[in-house]
Amino acid sequence: MSAPDGSPVGAERSIGQLFASATTELSALVHDEIALAKAQLKQDVKRGATSGGAFSAALVLLLFSLPMLNFALAYGIRTWSGWNLAICFLLSFAANVLVAVVLVLIGVVFAKKAKRSQGPQKVAASMKETAGVLQNAKPHPRAEHPALEDRVPEAIEAVGRSSS
Repeated sequence: MSAPDGSPVGAERSIGQLFASATTELSALVHDEIALAKAQLKQDVKRGATSGGAFSAALVLLLFSLPMLNFALAYGIRTWSGWNLAICFLLSFAANVLVAVVLVLIGVVFAKKAKRSQGPQKVAASMKETAGVLQNAKPHPRAEHPALEDRVPEAIEAVGRSSS
């Protein structure tokens, strides 16, 4: 069995190996945070596209279906109620506006969700916090351990071989 850097488990690792391991892990952390920011940004773009699609659908519905729907609905109301034709046309227009308002409300809901999402900002704050901690980090003062210096290198190698 060995550590991620290839050294045997149980063996003493040098400061250089520890620093290299920390640097590798920090690099992986930064890459993971960037991937998270991309995923959250992609989700926000999807919400924005859904919002734009709902607004576009409302506009298309209002523009292209109004004449046909107004005539059909107005004549249907006239046939059903016997009211004046002008009032029937106003009612059919009101029905079309009501459908468009519902689609606009759907678009507003998705636009607010996309605007409220703070995904990339959270990741950026986390990365700044990580960088701030690492900038203020100082090496731990090491006391001299005479017991470590007295160890025989052959005994350390034997432990390393027996654990692999």
